[in-house]
Amino acid sequence: MSLKNKIKMSLLKINQYFNRLDGQAYVSYSGGKDSTVLLHMVKRLYPDVEIVYVNTGLEYPEINYQVSLQDNVTIIRPKRNFSEVLDRWGYPVISKEVSKNISRYRNTKHEWVRQYRKYGIKRDGSKGKAGVIPKKWWAMINAPFKISDMCCYQLKINPIKKYEKLSGLKPVIGTMVTDSLRRKFNYLKYGCNVFDVKNISSRPLSFWTEKDIWNYIRKFKVNYCSIYDKGESNTGCIFCLFGIHLEKEPNRLQRMRLLHPKLYSYCIDNLGIGEVLDYMEIPY
Repeated sequence: MSLKNKIKMSLLKINQYFNRLDGQAYVSYSGGKDSTVLLHMVKRLYPDVEIVYVNTGLEYPEINYQVSLQDNVTIIRPKRNFSEVLDRWGYPVISKEVSKNISRYRNTKHEWVRQYRKYGIKRDGSKGKAGVIPKKWWAMINAPFKISDMCCYQLKINPIKKYEKLSGLKPVIGTMVTDSLRRKFNYLKYGCNVFDVKNISSRPLSFWTEKDIWNYIRKFKVNYCSIYDKGESNTGCIFCLFGIHLEKEPNRLQRMRLLHPKLYSYCIDNLGIGEVLDYMEIPY
């Protein structure tokens, strides 16, 4: 589809969603380019839409500045901070799936669970693949620090759920299928607007690409976060370690050392992330 037709389709999906919910919806805003384009589109139809930003304390300063430029923003914060999450549950490493499976292996009381998580052997002797730790990450099972996938839930998902319960509003989210296989499968199963599941949501940019996002920004002269002009392509939580093992140098932490040396020092020394990266043999 051309960008022109994608815009028309997305505006149609947004309008259908708001009509179905009688306007009881909000834009989930991260300050990144995707959600900035989403917000720009929603405001074309609903200029007074509620905007919600979760300030986890893990955002680039440039992102927080971008959020401050918006009107009608509700800022919510998690009950716990990142340091508390690390102490209680562990570090987010490799990927959500792998860190979850390592955590379950290390915390279970059942030997058969450990057998399955490591070797894929079920209790009845049959074999499976879902939830099994890849062999190349077995060394992380004995890492001298906690590992968990609970970070996103504690710092983002849980505060958002509480907000939605209190407000009665449902989210419009700027995710795309190019972000991950999971989002691709969800889109193929449910489409852009999801009404028939527990978590109602709209993802009207699902079928867009990163190229579409930048073309839209240029076409409509949308103001976007300056962090992209400094070499960053992702504006997620700055201390998150998911996927860092796949990055070429300079990786995200090496870039942070140059862009934000004080944040870098806090990350490596105070949060103990240097120890984690040393164990994984990842340069920083």
